Amino acid sequence: MSDSTKQIIHHLHGIRTMQEIADKAGLKPAIRAVQVWQCKRLLASHQQMYQQKRFKPAVEFFINELYGPNDFSQRDQDIARIVPKMSKFLPEKALHSLASALHLNTLSFELDFSLAKQLVGTEINRDSYAKAYVGCDNLANRRQQIDYISTLGNDLAEVVKMKGISSLLFISRKPAKIAGVLALHEFLEKGFKAFKNLGKVEDFIIPVVNKELQIMQQLINPNSPNPLPDV
Repeated sequence: MSDSTKQIIHHLHGIRTMQEIADKAGLKPAIRAVQVWQCKRLLASHQQMYQQKRFKPAVEFFINELYGPNDFSQRDQDIARIVPKMSKFLPEKALHSLASALHLNTLSFELDFSLAKQLVGTEINRDSYAKAYVGCDNLANRRQQIDYISTLGNDLAEVVKMKGISSLLFISRKPAKIAGVLALHEFLEKGFKAFKNLGKVEDFIIPVVNKELQIMQQLINPNSPNPLPDV
């Protein structure tokens, strides 16, 4: 079993455990509310890039497939079911990018969980969110989350460059549906399409990462104005 496959199993276990804890604590509605607000915030903060045809699919992929309130349980079940066989039909680079995506997804859910505990029973707006963000006191994890935006972006850019990857995804769609892993296949397709025509990935990743780092630094600085948009 490859290192990437082991990482995939580890991250799947992590997100499943966190979801079970959230369910037992009755926090799922609050977590969903946090995720919905964050999607609006991300779109507002990166609106300039979102308005550009070249960057729009990548912005949507990160928000909808990794940060949003969508139910990813079917995709994760697909992955868990075929983990032992994945290396037979997916190149190592693709497995590595999938591991990175799941790591970012898991870490983001943990951060959302912490925010939800702070925001239960509170209307989420730029002020309440900023207060909860600081109250979570998890700066190291926040930095790691931003770092993984860069990691995943670069991983996907490498996969897109692989010879024959487009054909591989196309011809494997029907077998994936028959095998009952269409949700996983659609996730991989969306990632590929998002980065296919991006060009230099640095043109997308660097502005996004710099913007998020700037927002983070301003949020934790009591002398800085609230950098969050009013959404």
